[in-house]
Amino acid sequence: MDWLETLVVVVHVVIAVALVGLVLIQQGKGADAGAAFGGGASQTVFGSQGSGSFLTRMTTFLAIVFFVTSFSLAVFAKQRAEVAGEAGIPVVQEVPADAVENAAGEQSGETESGGDSSVPELE
Repeated sequence: MDWLETLVVVVHVVIAVALVGLVLIQQGKGADAGAAFGGGASQTVFGSQGSGSFLTRMTTFLAIVFFVTSFSLAVFAKQRAEVAGEAGIPVVQEVPADAVENAAGEQSGETESGGDSSVPELE
């Protein structure tokens, strides 16, 4: 299962870089006014209509794949957390105050007054 998680992480990073590049390549909405006055529409690679529809579709596709890989990585992280929880990690338990006072009184012959008498102990 580790190789699948590694593959998803690699795809996720590649798509993230591609999304950043595609967003930076696209023209803003205000650039259309300059193109109307002879802004070089005939010099575009994607024709006189421009690259808007192709780049928009490609960005949408990559964004969907990015969200799918993000969700997959979240599922992998949840599974790892569940496995770590079952691995026997110590849990802190609270001991009743009277048990701590009784144990301290038996060891030293007297009980302490004041202070916090709840001492956490590990399983």
